[in-house]
Amino acid sequence: MGVVTDGFYKDYKKVNIEKNKIYTVNIEDMSDEGLGIGHIDGMAVFVKDTAPGDEAEVRIVKVKKNLCFGRLERIITPSSFRVEPFCPIAKQCGGCTLQHISYEKELEIKKNRVLNCFSRIGGIEEPEKYFEDVYGMKSPYHYRNKMQFPVGVRNDTSKGAFSCQTNTVLGFYAGRTHSLIPITSCKIGHGVNKAVISAVTKWADKCKISVYNEETGEGILRHVLTRVGYATGELMVCIVVNTKNVPELDKLVAQLSKEIDKYRAGGNNVKLKSVVMNINKERTNRILGDKTVLINGRDHIVDYIGDVKFQISAQSFYQVNPKQTEKLYSKALEYADLSGEEIVWDMYSGIGTISLFLAQNAKKVYGVEIVAQAIEDAKINAEINDITNVEFFVGKAEEVVPVWMENRIGEYDSNSSKLHKGVDVVVVDPPRKGCDEKLLETIVTMSPKRMVYVSCDPATLARDLKYLLANGFKLEKFAVYDQFSRTMHCETVALLTKG
Repeated sequence: MGVVTDGFYKDYKKVNIEKNKIYTVNIEDMSDEGLGIGHIDGMAVFVKDTAPGDEAEVRIVKVKKNLCFGRLERIITPSSFRVEPFCPIAKQCGGCTLQHISYEKELEIKKNRVLNCFSRIGGIEEPEKYFEDVYGMKSPYHYRNKMQFPVGVRNDTSKGAFSCQTNTVLGFYAGRTHSLIPITSCKIGHGVNKAVISAVTKWADKCKISVYNEETGEGILRHVLTRVGYATGELMVCIVVNTKNVPELDKLVAQLSKEIDKYRAGGNNVKLKSVVMNINKERTNRILGDKTVLINGRDHIVDYIGDVKFQISAQSFYQVNPKQTEKLYSKALEYADLSGEEIVWDMYSGIGTISLFLAQNAKKVYGVEIVAQAIEDAKINAEINDITNVEFFVGKAEEVVPVWMENRIGEYDSNSSKLHKGVDVVVVDPPRKGCDEKLLETIVTMSPKRMVYVSCDPATLARDLKYLLANGFKLEKFAVYDQFSRTMHCETVALLTKG
């Protein structure tokens, strides 16, 4: 989502806010993107690297009709919530936006953001009545099991600024740019990424592997993707390249093995199980192409959520925070309130993570997902767990479900003589854009007793809740999970019922 401005700008007289001029601003709130929000003569100003309670000198860099953007020049009086960032390049990097704010305040900001969306977008009065809790982490660092690093070449302005002495660099883009900030490790990623970054940069330099140039479309190495099984210690390294003909791949495997052995010598239980190459020749911002080729080991790693085992490939969707995911799915299971006799539909089922988690307590679970490869992975995951009470469909739920329901017309509820539609619980876990309205219409038609909505964007969740509440559903309760610590993102799980 972009910056949300509703409610942040006040009534003000037309004032002449000057670009490049420095103003004193008191920061009052945070935007959805993690920018501090203050006001200059009533006009909202958005400022990166500020915290609620800061008094700051801000240089105006962009002026629009009802708001403006500023760059932090100096903190006059620091907020009581301001802390020193854990990462030395947190300010330059576009990844973590909340490292300068205490973790307790971060959880409060996320809670308030969800409540605000429910009230402002969802039209829910007093959403606090339905709120259970916000569940944070014991330590909000080194939690990500998946990282994607763009590859670049060190330029003159960055020489000497970082400890890595190579020409090839991996890093992250600065916010709202494609300007690469080189890194040697990441404070929210698994520690093994430091070894992977070292190995790939050394291999690329020694073997003269060219780096992809976005402007010309030339060069080989585009991105490096890593996946780690936190429960198993299995590691996948995927290089994303612009051609299928990449030289010296055996030396890449050797260098990775060498660097990871050094990392393991420190008592770290990580095993290199998969080295793959993804081919992406498209001149777009899309990271992965359609074809992935095995270089060494196997084409997947294995991990667990609770007692359920999953095979994860380079292109699988899998929650990035394993510790919080188990807590989140346990809450979804609690909300589903399964006794072992329920028919459950899991929309946006992906590789079957929630479906298989729920199947342990349900009579039957049906999963539907538009991505065919994800459904193939889901079927494999069901098989390796010996879970037989699941069935997966490829397609749009709003097209698959009506056909399934038609085939069940005439069945009777075992406890009465009434016809039923065969669905007790519906679970949805959509992408950030939320549910398609046709899918919501289908869910209303299905008329489940309970609906569990897992969301990674409180704004689209609130929008969808507004539709569901207007069509016979009732909000019972919801909880917030800090799935993406040190960023503004969070997960919310809500329980709805239908009489």
